Amino acid sequence: MNVTEAVTTRRSIRAFLDKPVDLATITRVMDTARWAASGCNYQPWEASIVTGQPLKDLQAKIVANGPQAAEYDWAAPGQEEAYKKRLDGVSAGMFGAMGIARDDGAGRMAAMMKNAVSFDAPAVMFVYFPRLMKEPQWSDVGMWLQTVALLLREEGLDSCWQEYMALYAGTIREFLGLDHDRYMFFCGMAIGYRDADAPVNNFERQRVPLEEHVKFIGFE
Repeated sequence: MNVTEAVTTRRSIRAFLDKPVDLATITRVMDTARWAASGCNYQPWEASIVTGQPLKDLQAKIVANGPQAAEYDWAAPGQEEAYKKRLDGVSAGMFGAMGIARDDGAGRMAAMMKNAVSFDAPAVMFVYFPRLMKEPQWSDVGMWLQTVALLLREEGLDSCWQEYMALYAGTIREFLGLDHDRYMFFCGMAIGYRDADAPVNNFERQRVPLEEHVKFIGFE
């Protein structure tokens, strides 16, 4: 698989096969991802990848304890109409693929709560970093996560970023033995093999035209 194929076939997977992730494979991915770009070579990213019974135990605590207040705001762009339209577009595609009507509040909530168990993915990566890291380092963590996702595709695996997991930061930090005062919990990443037949993995994704993002200046 070349880079273009990895980029265009990567998508947020919300239905996984009941198939374990091999330790050697995930170790190879994470070892290669160390070479992601990093400003000043800080390499701010840290993570724990959990599977098997420990993952089930953590997810049971997440469900039992319920959500807490998130420590950062991922929804702020929705205040501007252009960004809200993009969010509404992916929401319509996702819920439509699952056959959940717009006015079915209970159905939508049940679907969203599948985030709490990472859509039954066989492995989940929990990502965190020291609180002293600022916006440039958050960007580096994002580049590292993208690198991980593309390397997973190369191995035939799939993933789903889960900023939603920030709602359970306290529970996750406690389970992983992380110092609350030192560590910001950032996100989860569900990892596994996609269920190719699940409608939620196959709805048409949308991206705005290139000219809305990029200007080319000085080219002939």
